[in-house]
Amino acid sequence: MTIPRFREMYSLRPGDLAWDEVKLSVVIPAYNEIDTVEILVKAVRQVRLSLEVIVVDDGSTDGTRDLLTRLEKEGLIDVLVFQEVNKGKGAALRVGFQRATGDIIAVQDADLEYDPQEIPKLMEPILAGKADAVYGSRFLGGPHRVLFFWHMMGNRFLTLLSNMFTDLNLTDMETCYKVVHADLLKRLPLSANRFGFEPEVTARLAQAGARIYELPISYDGRSYAEGKKINWKDGLAALYYILRSNILGPKSAPWQAPKVQPWEGRALTHVKRPALTAGTAENAPSDVLEEDEGHGGGGSSR
Repeated sequence: MTIPRFREMYSLRPGDLAWDEVKLSVVIPAYNEIDTVEILVKAVRQVRLSLEVIVVDDGSTDGTRDLLTRLEKEGLIDVLVFQEVNKGKGAALRVGFQRATGDIIAVQDADLEYDPQEIPKLMEPILAGKADAVYGSRFLGGPHRVLFFWHMMGNRFLTLLSNMFTDLNLTDMETCYKVVHADLLKRLPLSANRFGFEPEVTARLAQAGARIYELPISYDGRSYAEGKKINWKDGLAALYYILRSNILGPKSAPWQAPKVQPWEGRALTHVKRPALTAGTAENAPSDVLEEDEGHGGGGSSR
């Protein structure tokens, strides 16, 4: 499958970021999402990056499994995992993280509340060396569907309480969109099985000393009639995991970002090796010279 040149599709993005070298793993937990998951997976596939799509079905009983099997056969899903019983979002995500082979991992719900085309924007601070994790916030002014006043208040209260323990200043701890350096995410001690994943991963990132950014995103929330699953019990569980993750162990070990990121190493190899081998600029391959002229030293054409 040919991956379109990301820099050509998103010409306004900084030309010195290694868009053509980085690999993104999108982990999608799914439970009884037969009405939305096919549309969602196809939307994820439209993201113009080297992409790995991982779907973990968490014991669906509504036909979602058969649909996912077909999508895998069509090549839309790279890794498909079936859990025999419903264990919860956190449990499904841990399985997906273990299977991920990308440099950066993004969490994507199987409904249509979050737009996959905004994932590259969330990756940008990581590729620029400014962040280790990026949260997409629903409360920083992005367009959103108007729904559920008390849900909003609950989200803000949980975020406030989490911030008090982590000493962060997040606006949306409960957001689905968390984009994290893969090496960092895989070393975090995570155990929450349901929606306790959100406060737990936030606490673990803070304990690791990760650099966290927030960026505004759009949000097309759905009603309970449309399939929304979170309820007041999950809010109580979030309270528990905020306390547990910040007070009790195991806590995350300190994180130190690599001096040379995997995608930077690949970019150096692909751009500089031909010129060094040739010895002079005049003898360098023409595609490298053209890329340097057009993008100020970006990756070579493939």
